[in-house]
Amino acid sequence: MNKAQVKVWDLAVRVFHWSLVVLFVIAWFSGEESEQVHSLAGYAILGLLVFRIIWGFIGPQYARFSNFLYSPGRIIQYLKSLRTAAPEHYYGHNPAGGLMVLLLLINLSLVSWTGLEAWGAEGHGPLAETNQIHLVTKALASAVDEKHATENEQEKFWEEIHEFFTDLMIILIFIHIAGVYISSKLHKENLVKAMITGYKDKTK
Repeated sequence: MNKAQVKVWDLAVRVFHWSLVVLFVIAWFSGEESEQVHSLAGYAILGLLVFRIIWGFIGPQYARFSNFLYSPGRIIQYLKSLRTAAPEHYYGHNPAGGLMVLLLLINLSLVSWTGLEAWGAEGHGPLAETNQIHLVTKALASAVDEKHATENEQEKFWEEIHEFFTDLMIILIFIHIAGVYISSKLHKENLVKAMITGYKDKTK
């Protein structure tokens, strides 16, 4: 007999989630191989990020930030319940999961911003300087060389910051995956399947 189910994740949230997974993998592996592919994946991720932030305010119940962002005290209370025989259950993101979503979105914003800065330091994208005209003469040669050295330093700086937040993103992703696994076991539900179908089994 099939269990009653409740619709939790709408199509937009599911498409966002799995598209982000694919694009982040592409961006990660193309970072050292193809600047063009890496930048295109980055722009697509930025677009997804903007959409998710907007959807967090105007989307359906379980997609809204107001549904899964809790106070620190509520998060601690939920974590304590995990040590009991009957941990608190949520159809949408639980308090710990909601905190992880927030951290992922914030860090992804920093990854995107520093990526744009690094790309702009190379002379590409919306943050690049426009209409650069260099009139190189003997008198200006020294000044131009100094400017190029400064630009190279800026590029290196933003690349290092970008790599830092990217590495932090990887750490958060592994914590997220671990949290999904643990939550699935504790609550006896398949969260990965729910993010594919959009449905969870209805509890009594």
